[in-house]
Amino acid sequence: MTDIMTRPEGKTLVLNALDNIAVALSNLDVGTPTQQGVNVVRRVPKGHKFATRPIMAGEAVRKFGQIIGFAKEAIIPGDWVHEHNCGMGGADGTLHHDYAFAEGAVPVNFLPIEQRATFEGYRRANGSVGTRNFIGILTSVNCSATVAKFVAEAINRSGILEDYPEIDGVVPFVHGTGCGMESRGEGFDILKRTQWGYTSNPNLGAALLVGLGCEVFQIGRMKELYGIEEGDAFQSMTIQERGGTKRMIEWGVEKVKEMLPVAAAARRTTVDASELTLALQCGGSDGYSGITANPALGYAADILVRNGGTAILSETPEIYGAEHLLTRRAASREVGEKLISRIKWWEDYTQRNHGEMNNNPSPGNKLGGLTTILEKSLGAAAKGGTTPLTAVYEYAEKVTEKGFVFMDTPGFDPVSATGQVAGGANVLAFTTGRGSAYGCKPVPSIKLATNSDVYARMTDDMDINCGDIVEGVSIEEKGRQIFDLMLRVASGERTKSEELGYGDNEFVPWQVGAVM
Repeated sequence: MTDIMTRPEGKTLVLNALDNIAVALSNLDVGTPTQQGVNVVRRVPKGHKFATRPIMAGEAVRKFGQIIGFAKEAIIPGDWVHEHNCGMGGADGTLHHDYAFAEGAVPVNFLPIEQRATFEGYRRANGSVGTRNFIGILTSVNCSATVAKFVAEAINRSGILEDYPEIDGVVPFVHGTGCGMESRGEGFDILKRTQWGYTSNPNLGAALLVGLGCEVFQIGRMKELYGIEEGDAFQSMTIQERGGTKRMIEWGVEKVKEMLPVAAAARRTTVDASELTLALQCGGSDGYSGITANPALGYAADILVRNGGTAILSETPEIYGAEHLLTRRAASREVGEKLISRIKWWEDYTQRNHGEMNNNPSPGNKLGGLTTILEKSLGAAAKGGTTPLTAVYEYAEKVTEKGFVFMDTPGFDPVSATGQVAGGANVLAFTTGRGSAYGCKPVPSIKLATNSDVYARMTDDMDINCGDIVEGVSIEEKGRQIFDLMLRVASGERTKSEELGYGDNEFVPWQVGAVM
C-alpha cells in the first residue's frame, strides 16, 4: 500500500495508475470539471467515488490498484460509483484471488537495542509489561455480573483509591454468556481463552474471578487447565459457595481492599518499545480511512516492529478481499495458509447463518463512501503496514510471536478488541471516519480521525487528526506522530476516551455456537 498516494491538486484524488475511479475530496455537483479531464454527471458526495473512464457492465472497478467490485451496468466517465451500480460479483458472482504465499515478505531492518525507543511501563513478575495498572473483577457467567458490578462500584465510590494513585481503577468485566452453552467446542474454548487472557493481561495488577457456582463455565476447571494458583494478586469465589449475594459482595470488597496495596506496589520503569503489543482497530470507516488514518497507523506499526514490538491486525471479515496481499507477506507458506483457512471458516460461518461477507460494510460505512467489503478491506488492511506477517492466531490466543501478526476476530469492534486484549495487547489504536465512540479498559485506546470534519466535530473524542494527509501532510510524518503519542500513552498519558471514562462496557467475548 506504500505506492498508492498521489498528491491531490484540487478536489479529487487518484490512488493508483490502474484505477478507473477517483475519490472526491469535497462534494462535487453535476457539471463540475475534475483533474481527470471529466465532468461530473451525477452528484458525488465527499469521500465517494466517480468513474474516470468508461466501465463496461461486469467490468472490474479498481481502487488502490485492486478490484473493489464489478459494474452492475455500464458506467460513464464522471458518474458516481456506489452500490447502485457497483457490486461484489463478476459474471459468475464470485471473486477469486491468487493466493501466492511468502513471495513479498521483506526482512525487517530491526533497530539495535541501544537505539530503540523507550517508554515507562509496569514490569510484572512474569516479565510482561503493562501500560496501565487496573484491578479487574471478571465473571464466569452472566449470573455473577451484578455482583461484580456492585463490588467495583463500592470500591470506586468509597474514595479509598485516592490513597493508591498508582492504581488506575477497579473495573468489572462482565458478559452475557458462561451457561446455556456446550462445555466443549469452539464457543467454550473461546470463552476460557478470553477469561484467562484478561486475568493475565499485564495491564491488570490484580484480579478477582467471581461466579455463581452451577454454570457450564466452571472456575475450578479453568484454574486446573491453566495451572492457576490463587495468591495476593488473584482470588476466585462463587455466590453459592459464599452463601448468597450480600455475603459475596462483602467478600469481594474485602478481597479488593487486600489487593490494593499489592497492585499499588508496582512502579513504572524505563523499558524499550519491544514490550509494546499494539491492537490495530478501525470502526465507523469511511472513504478516507484507507487513504489517511489506516496507512498512517500502518506506518506507525512498521516503526513499532522495527523497534522489536508487536502489532496485531484483526477483524477477519474486514480483510476479506485483501487477504491475498497479506499471504504474500507471510513469513512462511504455513502462516499464509492458516490465514486462508480462517477466511474459509468465515465463508462457511456466514453461509450457515444465512448471511454473506458483504453484509459488512455497515450503513454508516456506505454513507461515508465505502461500497463493498472488498473496498473496505483494502483500506482496513493498510493498518498492518508493510512488514512480514509472522503468525496467525485464533481468537483470544496468547500472542507470543513478535512483529506483525494477525488474530482471527469478528469485525464488530468491542468483540474484536476483547480478543486482542485477551491475547496480550497493552495499547490500542482505533481509526474512525464516522466518529466511533469507544474505549477499552484496561488498555488505553488512541482514537485517530480519518478526516478533518469528524475531528472538528468530535475533538473531545479524537486524539489525532489524520485528515490533513489529503491537505499535504505525509503519511510518514503522521505515522511518526502516532508512534510518539503511543509511547507517551504507554507511559501514562491519558487518551481522550480515558478522560471521558469509556471502557467499562466494552468487554464483549465472542459468542460462537448454539445457545442451549
